This record gives sequence, C-alpha cells and structure tokens, in this order.
Amino acid sequence: MSDHALDAFAPLLNWRLLKGSHAFPGPDGGTCINEAALVAAGLPYRAITASEDCPPCFSRPLAAYALGLNDAMPEAERQGLMAFVLRLSGSADTSEVEADRTAFLALESARRILPPLLDAAGLPALAARCETASDAPGAMVALRAAEMQGGALAHAAACRHAWVVGARASAVSRTATAALRAFADPRCAAEVAEGAAPFAEGTWRTALRILDEALRIGRQAPEIDLLSARTRLETARAKVQP
Repeated sequence: MSDHALDAFAPLLNWRLLKGSHAFPGPDGGTCINEAALVAAGLPYRAITASEDCPPCFSRPLAAYALGLNDAMPEAERQGLMAFVLRLSGSADTSEVEADRTAFLALESARRILPPLLDAAGLPALAARCETASDAPGAMVALRAAEMQGGALAHAAACRHAWVVGARASAVSRTATAALRAFADPRCAAEVAEGAAPFAEGTWRTALRILDEALRIGRQAPEIDLLSARTRLETARAKVQP
C-alpha cells in the first residue's frame, strides 16, 4: 500500500468499534464492524444485531463471524477488525460458496483455535486430532471426544476443588460444543475463539487470520475508494447526534 493510501486508510483504523448494535455512529465511530462497513461503502445506515440485518450484498457467514468476534473481543483487540471494513460489502456469493465459507470457519476454528486450549487442559492427544482433522466429519469426531472429556475432567476437578483445572476443562467442553455448532452457524465459530482466548495466548490474532482467509474464498468485495470511504466515515462522525 502506498504512503498516500496509508494516509487515507488511517482514519478508518481510528474508527472506534464497540460491542453490540448502535442506532447511529458516535463522534469517535461507536459502531460494530458491520455497521462501520455500511458507512464506508456508502450504504444506508442501520443498526446490526445479527447478520440477517446486513444488506443482501454482505456474505452472511462472513458477517456473522465478524459480528461474533466484534462482540466477543476485548476492547484492546476489537479494533483489529477495522482492517476488514472495506471487504464486507459486496462479498455475498452463491449458496455453495457461502456453505464453503461456513465449513471453512468451523473447520479452521477446530484445527487452529481449539488445540492450544486442549494442550493447556492436558489433552495433547485430542489437540493433535483436532489439528490434523482433514475434513468436517473427522473434526466432528474429535470435537465430540473433546466435549465429553472436557466435561469429565471438569467434574473430576470440581470434586477435588481444583478450580483452575476445572475452569480450563469446562472451557474445553463449552468450546468444543461451540465448534460443533459452527458447522451450521458461523457465529458459533466466534464463540470458539471466545472460549479459548482466556487460556490460549494469540487466540484473537488467529481468529482474525481465519476471517482474512475466509474472505478470500469466492467473490471479493469490489474495491472501495479509500478517500471516499474516509469522507463517509468522517461525515458520519461529524453529524450531531439526536
């Protein structure tokens, strides 16, 4: 990216992302990632509470995952989503491509986000099974095992009052459940990251890489002029709130 383009992109990165939906942008941004993407693309603004609230030109799986990350990430990490603000509008594709994206989000969450949590919980063999799963059926088998073993370890830890061990094991069970659900609901893939993050350093960075790779599947969003996007964002922030 040229110096000129970086200068144009800087105000986009300064837009403040917040958890939840918002009726209008605030003076510092104050929206979720999908709402910011609406503004940057010049689309009519609306509060986004779920991916179904996005315009049809937004990929539903990608918007759902981005929204899930937006609401789960701590303040310090959430701003990393602004790197994707110009890539969501116009990303919608065929049902087959959207299914591929959903499967990718689920499988990569099982392969790359769950294993460090499993290692931390003392389940290296299960971590290896998840990491090397070659397809959805194989991953699901490993995830069901993680779900059960995590639950059993959490129960055993509670019986001996080993609360830290129990917290990790309980996170394994909950996160494995979310990973299983992610094959049908891409927002649950964000819950995998949310469950693993307290116990595995670098989880949010991995989640952002997964979003980047998922955005490269199928149709790419049309290029949006950076200067136009900057103007739209600055105009939205400058408006007097009701």
